[in-house]
Parts: sequence; C-alpha cells; structure tokens
Amino acid sequence: MRRRRLFWQLFPTYLLITVVAVAAVAWYVSRFAKTFLLDEIAGDLEARARLVATQVAGPLAASDFDEVDRLCREFGDASGTRLTVILEPGRVVGDSDEDPDRMDSHANRPEIQDALAEGVGRSSRHSATLEENMMYVAVAIRENGGVHVVRASLPLTSIEQSLAVIHRRIAMGGLGVAFIAAAVCLMVSRAVSRPIEDMRRAAERLAAGDLKARAPASSSVEMCRLAETINRAAVELDARLRTIELQRNEHEAILASMSEGVLAVDTGEMVISVNRTAALMLDVAPREVVGLTMQEAVRNTELQKIVAEALTTSKVLEGDVVLRDKEERFLRARGTLLHDAAGTRLGAVVVLTDVTRIRRLEDLRRDFVANVSHELKTPITSIKGFVETLLDGAIENRAEAERFLQIIARHADRLTAIINDLLVLSRIEQDSDRGTVELEERPLAGILRSALDVCSGRAARKQIPIGLACADNLTARVHAQLLEQATINLVDNAIKYSEPGKPVRIEAEAVDGEVLIHVRDQGCGIDRKHIPRLFERFYRIDKGRSRELGGTGLGLAIVKHIVQAHRGTVTVESEPGASSTFTIRLPRGAQGAAGS
Repeated sequence: MRRRRLFWQLFPTYLLITVVAVAAVAWYVSRFAKTFLLDEIAGDLEARARLVATQVAGPLAASDFDEVDRLCREFGDASGTRLTVILEPGRVVGDSDEDPDRMDSHANRPEIQDALAEGVGRSSRHSATLEENMMYVAVAIRENGGVHVVRASLPLTSIEQSLAVIHRRIAMGGLGVAFIAAAVCLMVSRAVSRPIEDMRRAAERLAAGDLKARAPASSSVEMCRLAETINRAAVELDARLRTIELQRNEHEAILASMSEGVLAVDTGEMVISVNRTAALMLDVAPREVVGLTMQEAVRNTELQKIVAEALTTSKVLEGDVVLRDKEERFLRARGTLLHDAAGTRLGAVVVLTDVTRIRRLEDLRRDFVANVSHELKTPITSIKGFVETLLDGAIENRAEAERFLQIIARHADRLTAIINDLLVLSRIEQDSDRGTVELEERPLAGILRSALDVCSGRAARKQIPIGLACADNLTARVHAQLLEQATINLVDNAIKYSEPGKPVRIEAEAVDGEVLIHVRDQGCGIDRKHIPRLFERFYRIDKGRSRELGGTGLGLAIVKHIVQAHRGTVTVESEPGASSTFTIRLPRGAQGAAGS
C-alpha cells in the first residue's frame, strides 16, 4: 500500500468535497431557476389567455369567427404572444399567426386535452407550424352550455437564452467559489499538517539522539496537548538515559578499577563484557572480543572449560588457569551463573585473580625453607657425627679429639653466621615494612671508606688491591650503618671470587637525580642465567665453592633488602670469565644535589 503525506490526504479530500458541494448547489439552483422561470412564464401565458377569453366571449356567442380571429391577431401583436381560440371539437376559429381555415384539428394537442379535462393545460414541444420549440398554456371557458379553449404560447428560444445566461453566471460563480474553497482547503490542510510535520521532525531528532529537541506548540488544543506529551516524554527519556548512562559509567568505572579481571558470557558462550584488567591478563582487546565465542576470543582450554562448566551448574566453580605467553602466569578463576533482576539466567561471569606473585612467593618460601633446612642440616649433621665419634672413644686420642673439636667449632661458627645473617635480614625487612629505617643526609665517602677498612684485612691476605673513587661533597639520604653493611657484603663477595692480584674498586657518582655506587671486580664473572635469581636467599652459583669460601648464601639478599629500605635498587652486570659490576642506585636528596 502506497503511503502519502497527510497534506495530500487532506487537501484533495477537502477540495473534492467542496467541488461536489458547489456542483450540487449549482445544479440545484439551475434546475430551480429553470423551473421557476417556466412556471412564471406559464402563469403569465395563463393570465393572457384568460384576458383574451373575456374579449372573445361575445363574438363566440354570436358565432362571429372573423371577429374572433381579428381580436386574436390584435391582442397577439400587442402582447407578442401567439393566441389561438379552439372550439370544443378541436376546430380552430382564431389564431394570431396563421389562417384558422388552413389549420388542422387541435383536439389531440396535450394542452387542449388537459384544459378540457382540468380547466388549464400546459405543454412544451416543437411546433410543426412555426418550426420552433414553443410553450403552450390552454384555458377552457365554459359559457351558455358551450366550451371553448383559448391558448397562449411563446417561443422557448428566449427562455432558453435566459436560462443559458443564468447557467453561465451560476457556473462562473461556482468556479469562483471553487477557487476560493481550494485556497481555503489549502490553508486548512497546511494548518493541520504543518504542526504534525513539525512534531515529526522533532520526533526524528529525538530518535536520532538529540534529546534537547522539542515539539513546537500549536493553536489547536489537541495538537498542543500532543506536543506537550512529546516534550514531556523527551524530558523523561533524557532523565532516564542520563541515569542509565551514569549507572553504566559507574559500573564501567568499578569494573575498570578492579584489580580482578571480570569476564561475562551469554548462554551461548559468547563474550558480552570484559573489563580492562581481564583484557590485560588475557592479552586481548576488549572491544574486539565482545561478540565472539570463548573459543574465538581466548585460546586457553582451561578457561574455556571453566566457562562451559559455569553455564551448566548453579554452584560456584573454582579453578586454576595457567597462561604461557612471554612468561608463565597463574590465574585463579571463580565462575558462577549470571542472572538479571527477575532471576532469568543470562549466562555466566568469571572473576580472574592474578596469583602469579603469590605462587612465586610460595615457591620462594618453599625454596627458603628447603635451603635453610639444608644449610642448617649440613653443619648440624657434621657436629652430631663428630660428637658421636668422640663419645665412642675418640676423645681418648687427644690429637684426634682436638681436630674433631676444631671441626665442630667451625660448623658451630657457620651455624652462628647463618643465624646472625637471618636475624639481620629479618630485622631489615621488619624495619623497612614499618618505615622505621631512619634516613639522613650523609656524605658517602666516609661510609664507603669504613666499609673498605673492614674488608682490607681479607683483601690483603689474598693480595687484592682495593680502591675508592668518591667525591667528598657527594651526599645522599642513607642509614649509614646499613649502607656500610651492604657495601661490605658486595666488597667481601668481590674479594671471595677474585683471583690474587685482581683489583676491586668502589666508585660513587651522581647521575640524573640518583646516586650510583659501583663495586667492580675482575673475578670469574657470572653466567647470565644466574643473574635473575642472584639476590634470592641461599641462592648459590657454585654451592660447593661457596661453602668452601665461607659464604652463608644470604649476603646479596641482605644487600637487596638494605637498598630497598633506602627506596633504591641494586643491579649487576657481568661478563663470564672477565668481570662483574654491582650497582646500588639511591634516590638523591635535596641537600645532596646542592652539595655535589
């Protein structure tokens, strides 16, 4: 069905109704005018016929038909009317236009018959005598026992001309009225359709998202109420959309700020939402995976299995997901069904928690416990073995007993060193966590020189020269005792793994807002694979050699925690078989920056 605009529905309809009404009125007026005019002429002819009837009554009584004919001609010429007198049988005895003797009987004329029957007869027809359309009115006169008819007639040509003039005027008037009505219909149609069109444009703007659009008011009460309803709906819609947008922004902000990843799918395992944390965990783009199935979005069978199981059970599922990309990461996944406010099941939601650090800390804890157990077990086992040997009788042999006791003393010293280092490490960690490590602006040269003095005896025994390069005005915010301990550990470590005659050097400098302390040696170097774990507790590159050199395996771990307590970092650069450089990076205080 073809749809048309309201204007083209109203205007043609109004115009058609108006034209039909005008045409009906014109037709009615035309018919009425013709009937009225003919009735008026017929009445006039009847009056003329009756007037003539009174004049010819005497001659008819005397049978003076010539006088009757003369009177007909006289009155006919005077009134412009054809007058005819007919006796009852139908004989014409007088006529204003023709010779009565040559006229045939008029008994069969309709008007004559009607006049004889009813007193007055009327007829319009073509006259064979005059060769034109005529109107006839006949009047029957009854006198002295006889009956005669007087007929008056006029040509219809003049009547038809008058009617034509009337018809033309009615037609012209009707056309004028039609044009005026068309203009009025046009204005009315536009007045009706324009407010609706304005409302349509306002509704289109509202549908396009312009909630500030308003429908204009109209002079019509109905249209005005409709405009008010549309505008009120726009205001309410704007308020509701603002509320929905605010709630959506709040939800998105909450999801985006969560440290846990949130992944939601529908009942067909199609991704419907994923927050930023989950996207980073799974290494996907949030907008690209929405609308994809889990198999397309995430290539991890463990997570896919958890999502599939979460959609089939009402219980909360938990499982571990291992991601193997650049580095191995561990996620803890909790899946449950997703329902709307009415309780209808929409899908499932999975919350992902990155437990990689916890797993690594657990691994470190297990390694630490194992390493501590191993480090303590070795000297304790040795001490116990030698004590049992002494108790079994070796104590009687003084030389052997002294040797065994010396070994027991060395292992006891080793236990003491391990325990002392563990206590130091624990104290540093506690002070750092509590923020009780007090830092103050101090010159570094004196601290570093004290560390060298502590290590100078061991260096002299291995014939290793040690040196210091540090400006006297270089300062930093430090805890002097802890920084000295860290430097001693690094220098002592460098001396242990350096060959006799190979120098060890300490250098301190200020670079880009930091203070850098370098401990350089020319020892055996460190293989690259050991560097990431070098600062772990009890981690040893060569366990046998480390124990021979008297190390506890905690020195570098102590260095790392001391530097962290100073809000700094420690790094190492090494070339296997050539040299190693340990660098402590400390933030530089305001006074230190000025002093350098």
